Amino acid sequence: MQIRIRKDWEIGEKEATSEVDYFNRRRFLKAAGLSAGALLGGSVLNGATGGFPSRANALFAGKGLEQTPYDLVTGYNNFYEFSYDKSGPAKLANKGWKTEPWMLEVGGLVDAPFKMDVNELIKKLGGIEQRVYRFRCVEAWSMVIPWDGFELSKLIKLASPKSEAKYVTFTTFLDPESAPGQKGGSIDWPYVEGLTIEEANNELSFLATGIFGKPIPNQNGAPIRLVVPWKYGFKSIKSIVRIDFVKERPLNTWQALQPREYGFYANVNPEVDHPRWSQATERIIGGGFFSGRKDTLMFNGYSDQVAGMYKGLNLRRNF
Repeated sequence: MQIRIRKDWEIGEKEATSEVDYFNRRRFLKAAGLSAGALLGGSVLNGATGGFPSRANALFAGKGLEQTPYDLVTGYNNFYEFSYDKSGPAKLANKGWKTEPWMLEVGGLVDAPFKMDVNELIKKLGGIEQRVYRFRCVEAWSMVIPWDGFELSKLIKLASPKSEAKYVTFTTFLDPESAPGQKGGSIDWPYVEGLTIEEANNELSFLATGIFGKPIPNQNGAPIRLVVPWKYGFKSIKSIVRIDFVKERPLNTWQALQPREYGFYANVNPEVDHPRWSQATERIIGGGFFSGRKDTLMFNGYSDQVAGMYKGLNLRRNF
């Protein structure tokens, strides 16, 4: 008999807080693209409806942490394309901005470039799964979120990158008419992020299309976003329209804007403070007045899975 010992970072489903049912039935059916009769007539079909219901991945169910309630996950966001206020994206990203259908283009140094609707891509990759990850913002607050989606390495395998591809670049949408934040300001839109090819292929790197077993809301990065849980949240770019495999290291948006404050790697590191605040501790969203702060973990608690990628790299200089 094979006995499996859970890893320290895994988050147990039984120990997680129940979801706050933020969507009502009508909104959920609309987001999933279903009619009431579809649910009465049978189960939700994978692929054409975004792959829901997702299947839980037991390897990433974990233990020891509570999920952040749904209403906080969906109501406390950074999405500067719409608003610089935390509550603004939930209002403005749902005023006529269409995320269905949505095309994702994959190219660059690959043998099999493609452009495909996100729902068709999910179907081609075999559906979606759910993983519960810690989420740590560079602003020193944190959440625990159950993401639905698929491992990024599956998309990489489909694209078949060439040997000279050393980095992966992600680009979000550009639509100033729908996203008022893109009409001005100091950010050079569209938002761009990047990973090394090794980081992108890591088992934790994830493309999320949902949260809490439902399609991802607009304000959380619908219909597809990156999730790299050992890095600060700004690396997890929202609403991706293009993924490119490149030879040279890309200049990500925040590094271009403030290179002294935001580096390329952006790994969670309690020993390297932001120039304007400490990263040694973090505020738990929804944690309450007395229990709402904790010590920050190196690589956000995922050292066993990712530390080897940075062996010999000076993490103070390469922050």
